[in-house]
Amino acid sequence: MQPAVVVTGASSGLGVEFARLAVAEGAKTVLIARNIGDLQRLAAEIDPSGQFTVVLRIDLAAPDASETIAHELKVRDLYCHTLINNAGFGLFGDAVELDRGHQLGIIAVNIRAATDLMLRFLPDMVERQAGRILNVASVAGFAPGPRMAVYFASKAYLVSLSQALMREVRSSGVTVTCLCPGPLRTPFLTRADAQQVRLFKLLRKLPVDEVAHEGWEAMKAGRTLCIPGIGTKAAIAVTRFVPRGLLLAMVTRLQRGR
Repeated sequence: MQPAVVVTGASSGLGVEFARLAVAEGAKTVLIARNIGDLQRLAAEIDPSGQFTVVLRIDLAAPDASETIAHELKVRDLYCHTLINNAGFGLFGDAVELDRGHQLGIIAVNIRAATDLMLRFLPDMVERQAGRILNVASVAGFAPGPRMAVYFASKAYLVSLSQALMREVRSSGVTVTCLCPGPLRTPFLTRADAQQVRLFKLLRKLPVDEVAHEGWEAMKAGRTLCIPGIGTKAAIAVTRFVPRGLLLAMVTRLQRGR
């Protein structure tokens, strides 16, 4: 079987850049997202010969998403050597006002699907004593986030789980890295209806290709956390030293404005 890089959320933003990096290194790369048209256009751009890419239209919110991905790899004689858990989304607004089903969708994609894929592929990586996982979290994972409560909590989960798993597999030859960027120049904020939120306007938006490259190199180096940008590092440092109550008040104020 041939090793593959599996990239979720590959149709836009960081996912596109991770796909570029994988193919540039000659890796068999499995591109996963719901928008098949965007995936096909990306594959044609970065892999004109069709030699290095596999395109899969899969909704990660589906309960059987990881099973489907594993099956599609198997029938192509591939196995997951590198897992890029990039798919995710958020919503802006008070939890009591936002649609409950949509908020549960955040949990389904950001938490359940990412965890399911890790738990499905990690045992084989450990058995082979080789493999990499890169989880895309956020600066949002270091503080509670009123008005984006479920999203912030989902990213905190990924930060915590990544650190714990890295500790568990530290002597196995497998690495787990968590990328924690601030706001990026991607469609994410527009889709979340959060483009005018003060918190995200305060932090400088970094170029998505630079952030992807930094995360990719951190993963290859086996680092546990990757926090791109001085502003993002400073924001996370604040969360470590400011009392929790004051931090919550600060984030609440920054999340209030439009």
